[in-house]
Amino acid sequence: MEIPAAARGRFATLPLLAGRAFIPLGLFARLPLAMLTVGTLTLVTSASGSYALGGMAAGAVGIGSAVGAPLLGALADRRGQRPVLLLAALLNSIAVFSLILVVWATGGAPGVPAAVLAAAFLSGASCPQVGPLARVRWMALTSSGAATDQARNLDTALSYESTADEVTFVLGPALVGLLASLVAPWLPLALAVVLTITLVPAFAVHPTHRAVPLSRPATENYTPAHEKTVRRPFPAAVALPVLAMVCMGTFFGSTQTALSSFSAGFAGSEAAGLLYAVMGLSSAATALSVAYWPQGFRLSWRWVSCAGLMAALSLLLFLPSSMPAMVAVLLILGLPVGPVMVTVFAVGGLVAPAGRLGTVMTALASGIVAGTALGSSIGGQLAESHGYAGAFLVPVCAAAALALLGAGAAVVLRKKA
Repeated sequence: MEIPAAARGRFATLPLLAGRAFIPLGLFARLPLAMLTVGTLTLVTSASGSYALGGMAAGAVGIGSAVGAPLLGALADRRGQRPVLLLAALLNSIAVFSLILVVWATGGAPGVPAAVLAAAFLSGASCPQVGPLARVRWMALTSSGAATDQARNLDTALSYESTADEVTFVLGPALVGLLASLVAPWLPLALAVVLTITLVPAFAVHPTHRAVPLSRPATENYTPAHEKTVRRPFPAAVALPVLAMVCMGTFFGSTQTALSSFSAGFAGSEAAGLLYAVMGLSSAATALSVAYWPQGFRLSWRWVSCAGLMAALSLLLFLPSSMPAMVAVLLILGLPVGPVMVTVFAVGGLVAPAGRLGTVMTALASGIVAGTALGSSIGGQLAESHGYAGAFLVPVCAAAALALLGAGAAVVLRKKA
């Protein structure tokens, strides 16, 4: 006799839906992406002695990821996740290994930054998009059963996914710093290659990939009418969650940069990573809590209220004058962040056209990457000219824009209801 979901507990249903191996595979297979940007920055800076070249290489990784992720998502929608992930794992392993070789072969010699930047760009562009495609699988796996069970299970799965993202993007940079300082600067990227070539194929062939329908039917019944359906333009509503993720990335990138400026006056700029991790911990905890929020608390209201709270709490960043005070503020500020991410991904799933879910999910992930680069750039300029207080204006504005986009999403979701 099947045990009711309520009796099993919300998160206990996830292994029953996807299998026990899927959760650890999905968690650790996305770790290379979390290591890639910081690992590239560390390796290039160490080999060339140039912070400028290191920053440019890390930026090239981000731009490559922002460009390549939606393309990989679109291919996964049309050809299936398994072949796309297997190909991406192979290409990315070659690209990252080539990046290591190029950096150490050229070192800081003049005239070689173009080769380093090209290798960094290709590394980012080919990086397997495990997190977004895992969300696509959860959306497919939770699409059967009663409507209330579907909504509850999807909230639970997306809550877990946001927490997994937070954990890996805290663990990844920490692992890079540990390995680079204790062993060698090239080791983090070498480990990323090993993880990619072993764990991503295992994730690719996991049986859950069969739950995701293809946007182009691979049968003899395929007709030009199917092609016309596949090629129809994206609805304008898709832009709302994508822009929201750009705002979220801008919030992240500018906060990181401002914290570097803030911590430089106390424990050194390298302490910014530890400060930022504090916000990640509270964000991960509240992302998990979304699974227990009442179903009557609609997505649109969740988005507006949590983003509005983010904007209000961001004002607290101007108050601390010591490291302990900043830790307390970041712990509080992280509380609404996780629920906003869970909600925006859920809205993205609702507004995605049939058969284009992978494209939309990877576009959301790309929005975060692009926004992080934008926030880092703007925040860095303001930090240099006006100090960390000037840089903290950027996350406040980004959170406010996120709340305004939530109001727009409320109108769109009301029309879809």
